[in-house]
Amino acid sequence: MFNLLPDIARYPTYQLLVAAVAALVLAGVLFPLWIRLLRFRNIGQQVRADGPQGHLVKQGTPTMGGVLILIVVSAVYLGLGEIGRSGIIGLVALLGCGLLGFIDDYAKVVHERSLGLRPRAKIVGQAAIAFAIGVLAVNWAHVSPEIMLPWGGTIDLGVFSATLVVGAFSIELPWLYIALVFFMVISFSNTVNLTDGLDGLAAGTVMIVMLVFAAIAFRQDDLELALFAAAVAGACLGFLWYNSFPADIFMGDTGSLGLGAAIATMAVVTKTELLAPLLGGIYVAEGLSVILQVASFKLTGKRIFRMAPLHHHFEMKGWSETKVMVRFWIVTGILAGAGFALWIVVGR
Repeated sequence: MFNLLPDIARYPTYQLLVAAVAALVLAGVLFPLWIRLLRFRNIGQQVRADGPQGHLVKQGTPTMGGVLILIVVSAVYLGLGEIGRSGIIGLVALLGCGLLGFIDDYAKVVHERSLGLRPRAKIVGQAAIAFAIGVLAVNWAHVSPEIMLPWGGTIDLGVFSATLVVGAFSIELPWLYIALVFFMVISFSNTVNLTDGLDGLAAGTVMIVMLVFAAIAFRQDDLELALFAAAVAGACLGFLWYNSFPADIFMGDTGSLGLGAAIATMAVVTKTELLAPLLGGIYVAEGLSVILQVASFKLTGKRIFRMAPLHHHFEMKGWSETKVMVRFWIVTGILAGAGFALWIVVGR
């Protein structure tokens, strides 16, 4: 495997900086060309008719920016030459759910509607990817099926396991841990997708969360994984230049599903499964707002929020799109920073 930067191999912190900056620059250079191509091909966003009325002006804005995010992350991570098994699993999650999102985006563009894949088909695809991630993590990257408690100790989720023999290979299947991975991948990929409803919101929050995961991986001496997280953060920042309000391009489900799965996988391979809801607390809030809204309306006929997901509630209260975005970034920074501090003190 070649290394584009052999002179800084002795300085891992510089390698992290190079990964982030390289992804940032590459995204910044390529996105104008990508936007021009999407406009030429008339590949534009289909806006929900039942969403905020102010969003109708976004109809036709180029979408599928996530395709280029995935390409940039893959090129930078693989090009640096520092490749590890945990990083490859993160890349598999990013590309796997990104491909699922691409199919969804393509269906929306072709049929000119705001809904793409049927929910059942999307869940089945995410489940298959989550199963592959769980199996690879345990058997290939040797991730323990135990989860670490923040106050000390562990819970063994490998107690109900099966062994699948395929030729000369034995594949361990710790069912409870695979179920946890299944839940995390589906939860984070879908809640990041929900968060991607305002210009710059998903890209900015993912960038912050991935920078914290890069720091955690680096302190665990897993440079290869830290480089992957840094590349994702840099690509999101480069995309954010064109996705900030008013957006020139949207990431689409290609980006949001892939990035959400990558966050979940980072939590799995860094053994921060229980910290993930704090690090990505903004996604938990967005997801819960939808669940509570639907449950309340079905049970009582009343809505808790003016509109769900949560960011639309604040829009309906009169907050500008930019104010909601920046304040959600701030909350994400606080939660991710608190999660990192907790991990430093008691979690590692």
